[in-house]
Amino acid sequence: MEVTTVADDLIVLHETTDDGVVVVHRHDDLSPGTEYELHGRFVTTLERPPGELLCRFATVNDVHFGEVQAGKIDDRTDGPIQRAAPGEEPYPETMNRSAVAEMSAIDPAMVIVKGDLSNDGLPHELAAFEATYRGRFGERLRVVRGNHDAYKFQHDYEGDQWIVLPGLAVALMDTVIPGKTTGRLGAEQLSWLEDHTAASGRPVLVMGHHQQWIASPNLGPGGEEARSEGYFGMNPDSSDALAAVAERQPNIIGYTAGHTHRHRVRPMLANATVPSIEIGCVKDFPGTWAEYRVFEGGVMQVVHRISTPEALHWSERCRHLYSDFGVDYETYALGRLEDRCFTIPLR
Repeated sequence: MEVTTVADDLIVLHETTDDGVVVVHRHDDLSPGTEYELHGRFVTTLERPPGELLCRFATVNDVHFGEVQAGKIDDRTDGPIQRAAPGEEPYPETMNRSAVAEMSAIDPAMVIVKGDLSNDGLPHELAAFEATYRGRFGERLRVVRGNHDAYKFQHDYEGDQWIVLPGLAVALMDTVIPGKTTGRLGAEQLSWLEDHTAASGRPVLVMGHHQQWIASPNLGPGGEEARSEGYFGMNPDSSDALAAVAERQPNIIGYTAGHTHRHRVRPMLANATVPSIEIGCVKDFPGTWAEYRVFEGGVMQVVHRISTPEALHWSERCRHLYSDFGVDYETYALGRLEDRCFTIPLR
């Protein structure tokens, strides 16, 4: 029994039965900041931020249209590597179609996709993405590329975007280095961010594909991540520069990224007031999308596990990806409940 989602009015648990079937226990219309005993677990809903609910919007990342082997690293045969079974549709279509259906149910003001739309940036992969997402959300869709979309130096979905929503602005940043897995933010991009933030007069949530490098001794089993230009996410100089902009601009309330296929929150600044957030992928375990509830007094992040029967049937098969490499993917990808569902305060 896993508590997968909490909000101010919602608790969702997923129970895996002895025969491997996942049963979803969804409890709606709950009271904020209240402890409930549900299916033998004590769970407390989130406190509701002050003021009126101004809007709700949704994000996804690492949707990977065109991928056919989950858990494969380069040309290695270590696994387990999961593939769609004969007769099944490609799993990116299964997972993304289900995510789109669930996001549609909240009638989001905007849907933001934070990169890795495709496996290799091929035209048919991007066409499948467009058909699934723009076909449903139209003008409400905003997209930035990820490293998988530009390995062959493609230019689709490049550039930064300033998105204005009721009560919030989103700075959607292009962190890609074409041809590379790693990411960065250039000086002109950071100046653009600072200028827009200073002029906006509203809270700003920064989003991009690559996660920040953050110097910290408390990152879990791996300890402190080395400062290196080869860092898997956004390079250290860019990461520090983004944090410096946030230090100077109190309107910036957080940064949220994808790329790592995990759920994790770390403090961007030494005073721990601004979170640097990572959101798991759509395509495999646990298979998630993030909802943001914008209140006058704060922004609530609510991560949802994609819970259609066909999505759960696939994502459960991916719990133990990379185990041949000694990786506990189940724990890594799901993260802690407090890494998925929490309130981002205004500064």
